[in-house]
Amino acid sequence: MLSALDRRDRPPEEGAAAGLQGFAVDKTFLSSLKGILLETELALTFIIFICFTASISAYMAAALLEFFITLAFLFLYATQYYQRFDRLNWPCLDFLRCVSAIIIFLVVSIAAVTSRDGAAIAAFVSPAPSTSPAPQGPLAGFWHHLGFRLCL
Repeated sequence: MLSALDRRDRPPEEGAAAGLQGFAVDKTFLSSLKGILLETELALTFIIFICFTASISAYMAAALLEFFITLAFLFLYATQYYQRFDRLNWPCLDFLRCVSAIIIFLVVSIAAVTSRDGAAIAAFVSPAPSTSPAPQGPLAGFWHHLGFRLCL
């Protein structure tokens, strides 16, 4: 009987080495409908990550997590590596990944909008200062009255 150490030290048989092929990318998957949808989702999660990072950086971890999860699923499907885990129900895992992304982005978006400056960030305007600064210069009061702030 061979131990695990003896099997590891032997060179692989020809049939096993030919069937392994490493992490070769399946280009037909990348051009299929599911591959294009995963690539689009990956691009959109990256855009969401950039938007959360630019506005309120406290919420960027959720978008980054979803980006990496989508990237992992794209890698597993594109390399056909998921077939080695035949005990997992991959359509169900893919569905749960999509549902969790929806829930996470919905909760984080609501939290970002309801935060102190979130509504102003969502409307692409800078939040008004809580205390009005004293106008400086001859036209500063006029511009401040119109809603413009002086950046000094």
